[in-house]
Amino acid sequence: MDASSALVAAVDCGTNSIKVLVGRVRDDGTLDVVLRDSEVVRLGQGVDATGVLAEEALERTFAAVDDIASTIREHGVPPERVRFCATSATRDAGNAAVFREGVRRRLGVEPEVLSGEEEAALVFAGAIAAQHPAPPEPVLVVDIGGGSTELVLGEGADRRATSMDIGSVRLHERHLLGDPPTRAEVAACVADIDRHLDDSRIPLDRTRTVIGTSGTIKTLACGVLALGSYDREAFDHAVLSNDRTMSFVDRLLAMTAEQRRALPYMHPGRADVIGAGGLIWSRILARVPVPDHVVSEADILHGIAGAIGR
Repeated sequence: MDASSALVAAVDCGTNSIKVLVGRVRDDGTLDVVLRDSEVVRLGQGVDATGVLAEEALERTFAAVDDIASTIREHGVPPERVRFCATSATRDAGNAAVFREGVRRRLGVEPEVLSGEEEAALVFAGAIAAQHPAPPEPVLVVDIGGGSTELVLGEGADRRATSMDIGSVRLHERHLLGDPPTRAEVAACVADIDRHLDDSRIPLDRTRTVIGTSGTIKTLACGVLALGSYDREAFDHAVLSNDRTMSFVDRLLAMTAEQRRALPYMHPGRADVIGAGGLIWSRILARVPVPDHVVSEADILHGIAGAIGR
């Protein structure tokens, strides 16, 4: 087998960003990352209100898919070792067929629209595979996306998972209209999050280890660590205090979007919605019986890549 044929390419297209990973899966299941990249495309712009993918959002996303297709071709990854997964915004959109056809035409593979349960399972697989040694169980893995939030509580072979229709873009558009948001807007957002957590049927009070993935959680970690840039090596596997993280979220909520964009680790396309994502993370951390959490660079992309490589 030559070097290029051993490569896999995983693409995750979410509500706010599209991400690609090219890597090699070893025989023991570990992943060697060759390339990882992401772009904020805001595919889910307005979906919560309209139920359809906006034309300008599709144009932004298709332009990013064109770039990803070029990257995959440059690395010589064959189509049968490419997997394109779409999540919350596409699940909810009435015109998802337009999106699927556009991806198929550009990338040459059939895009998969994951169910919430499938998304949660891939998030858990990606995060857990990167933890050495294995952490104390039950392990709660959390992925906060633009349109949905996945919770998976795992102990041994037992998995309890849910995908909640709350995410940074969805809740920002629904509640946090002020810049910065008002106390009443924040209170309404918190109440919405708490309702979903109450209905999730995930026993968060049993958690012994919390692992956070996704761009929201990683960006918040950069802030807690006071990093001078978005430094994956610095935050990967970092163990952070829940209280410090919740305090940092409060500071972010008091800032304007312009002030957040000035933070050295903040992606401009995340600055307006990070407050809503932070509130989701804070409300989850407030319910677990442990004082800290682990930040993981390994996420759904690693889960997708690992599944291709098997």
